[in-house]
Amino acid sequence: MDQRTPFPLSEAQGRRGGPSRLAARIAGLTLVPIALVGAVLVGLTAGEADWPLPAWVPAPVSGLLVRDGAGPAVDAPILYYRDPDGKAAYALAPAKTPDGRDYRPVRIGEDVGFEPKPAEPAGGMPGMAENGARKVLYYRNPMGLPDTSPVPKKDSMGMDYIPVYPGEAEDGNTVKISPGKVQRTGVRSEPVERRVISRPVRVPGTVTLDERRVTIVATRSDAYVDHVENVTTGDRVRKGQPLVDVYSPEINAAAAQLIANPGFDGSRRRLQNLNVPAEVIAEMERTRKVPMAITWSSPRDGVILQRTAIEGMKAAAGDTLFRIGDISVMWVLADVPEYDLGSVKVGQPVTVSVRSLPGRMFTGKVALIYPQVNAQTRTTRVRIELSNPDGVLLPDMYADVEIGTGATKPVVAVPNDAVLDTGARQVVLVDKGEGRFEPREVKVGARDERYTEIRDGVQAGEQVVTAANFLIDAESNLKAALQSMAAPTPPAPQAQGEEKPQ
Repeated sequence: MDQRTPFPLSEAQGRRGGPSRLAARIAGLTLVPIALVGAVLVGLTAGEADWPLPAWVPAPVSGLLVRDGAGPAVDAPILYYRDPDGKAAYALAPAKTPDGRDYRPVRIGEDVGFEPKPAEPAGGMPGMAENGARKVLYYRNPMGLPDTSPVPKKDSMGMDYIPVYPGEAEDGNTVKISPGKVQRTGVRSEPVERRVISRPVRVPGTVTLDERRVTIVATRSDAYVDHVENVTTGDRVRKGQPLVDVYSPEINAAAAQLIANPGFDGSRRRLQNLNVPAEVIAEMERTRKVPMAITWSSPRDGVILQRTAIEGMKAAAGDTLFRIGDISVMWVLADVPEYDLGSVKVGQPVTVSVRSLPGRMFTGKVALIYPQVNAQTRTTRVRIELSNPDGVLLPDMYADVEIGTGATKPVVAVPNDAVLDTGARQVVLVDKGEGRFEPREVKVGARDERYTEIRDGVQAGEQVVTAANFLIDAESNLKAALQSMAAPTPPAPQAQGEEKPQ
């Protein structure tokens, strides 16, 4: 009987394949971790040995994979170039500083920041921990109070204390403002330099004659005018030029006595006392004759300011016949206000302009400060001497006087806008850079139209704030007020041996 027992084929195959499938699963679970560990070991070895990665690996991935402990790989792509001193100066292409140094390339994986950073020294950044993180000096109160902590903490309102890193520590007077706020408020600074401070004092004046250069022609006895030369008021005359002929009975009597008694000194002295010119006396002695009239000449070069001599008139002793003034040197009398008088000194340079000669300037010096103040105008008269060789300056002209006051040597000076004057003290804000400002009390001196002398407080080369300084000063005052409110009261000293109260 050809009869077979029925046996399912699938069941038989399943019995034969069961052990092999189990073995495959066990092998897979064992080999995959081994492969991963091996890949990691190979990657670490390749990184330490600086093995080049295949060309098909993308550049950003290679820049992140192949790195050393100090930073990104040397062959990582360059993102941009920055100033080697850490200043806020950047470039997309290689560039140089004004002194010829190359900008530093910043590669993928480096710190991408746009805040100014100080230049890194050769031995590494100071104040860095061993793991490369910045050291925290201490933690300060977020409200600016004089309260610090060596460890992180919160204030009474739950605000975190702010960490202070090396280079950020401030003294009690320094105000720190964020760069964004500095830019928004329009803060500007200028260097302190040595300058000549000269504040001109501008006052009105009047041109007058030099009192020492005015002469009057007159007789010392009663006389009659016989003849007057063809000269009148305003004419220029020279020294020795004849002006008038006069007849005086007293002079003729003295002349007759001189001729009758030659060599008698009394007669000669009498003629000299009557102001008879020496050349006329010598002519009498030579010719032995008494002239009917005596010629009077100009005693100096100048301009005839006044003529009163008229032919035929009788002039009493002492009457003025001519008044002559030398205008080669003129005076300018200026009235200086009392509050400016302290800055005016004898010998200071003066510039004078007259309204009849626009554009022309005359230079001179302060010759005298009159020792009296006008009670009505509260001014003091100052005299300036001016050379007038061409005679264009005339008496009683109006003049505009500018007296150059101040020191002649350079002094330390700041712009006028940099000084904050509270009435009791003067303060400037010193710009220390990186948003740090220090209020500093100064002693001011002379001031001109643009600059103020600083006698103590700042030095040449420092930077002072000239714009928006009122806002910074307000923050400084707020900080000082907060510090004064939070400053603890020091305990009273206790005498030695005194017992503390229970």
